Amino acid sequence: MTPAAGVVTADPAEPAAADPAAAEPAAAEPEGADRWELLRALGALAATPPPASRPVSEALGLPPSAPADHTRLFVQDLPPHASIHLGPEGKLGGEGADRVAGLWRALSLEPPPDADHLASLLWLCAELGAAAGSCRTAVAQRRLEHARSVLLWEHLASWLPGYLAAAAPYPAAGGWSGLTLAALRRELATTAAAAVLPAALRDAPAPVDPHERAGDLLQAMTVPVRTGFVLTARDLARAGADIGVGVRVGERRFALQAMADQDPRATLSWLAGHARRWAGVHAAQPIASLASEWWAQRAAATAATLERLAGDA
Repeated sequence: MTPAAGVVTADPAEPAAADPAAAEPAAAEPEGADRWELLRALGALAATPPPASRPVSEALGLPPSAPADHTRLFVQDLPPHASIHLGPEGKLGGEGADRVAGLWRALSLEPPPDADHLASLLWLCAELGAAAGSCRTAVAQRRLEHARSVLLWEHLASWLPGYLAAAAPYPAAGGWSGLTLAALRRELATTAAAAVLPAALRDAPAPVDPHERAGDLLQAMTVPVRTGFVLTARDLARAGADIGVGVRVGERRFALQAMADQDPRATLSWLAGHARRWAGVHAAQPIASLASEWWAQRAAATAATLERLAGDA
């Protein structure tokens, strides 16, 4: 699951943050073992490229995706790792991955290499749920349910709704994003809502500062926890078309620099609009939580900063 995150490729642009619930297929509420198998299957689709994933797609009633589409979404543009969305640098590993690994160790489990990948997190959620259901003592059951609650609120609800909104326009997401969001909502409904922000958001780096150096500011645009939004290669292709500048193929940071070199005011204005759209996406999330409020506020603050900078450009 090693991604080549942030690579920009020319591609027809689509809306930056569609609602994954809009693509949610109607399905019976899963119960018992089916509930846990659903979580495992949803994770497997994000981790397993076609054609190996075809049986899982068929079991979920989803059309199989093309190998190139799967790679574009889950490997290149939007690798589903918690560390990318919650880490202070917006990259794999580091502090974001360490937080997730700590949960595995607290359960006396050896963290897998991709402990913060969505497939690993959904698998662990299913294992905890199944184990709690078969406990012989109430004490053991409560401990497992508590661990599952921590996993859901700290390590999934803290970033997954936004990720699914960003993934929804991609062909490989299909009905997968809607099914995954529905499954997350069902699982969260079985636990008490978190009374405090997830630790990754409480300890998040400062929001975008209007006094930052230009290079640092553009780098911050690729760090979700600093801006409150997700910026994909598809978004940049749309931005180039919207403001009439060329989009450099390569890392997003350098693509943004090339766009800003051509038209700084238009680039900053587009980014401000992107932040405003994401503030609305977070505010309209069907999963109401302290985390969704935090993301909406962070995106709105970024929009205000970028609007100010665009006016000064």
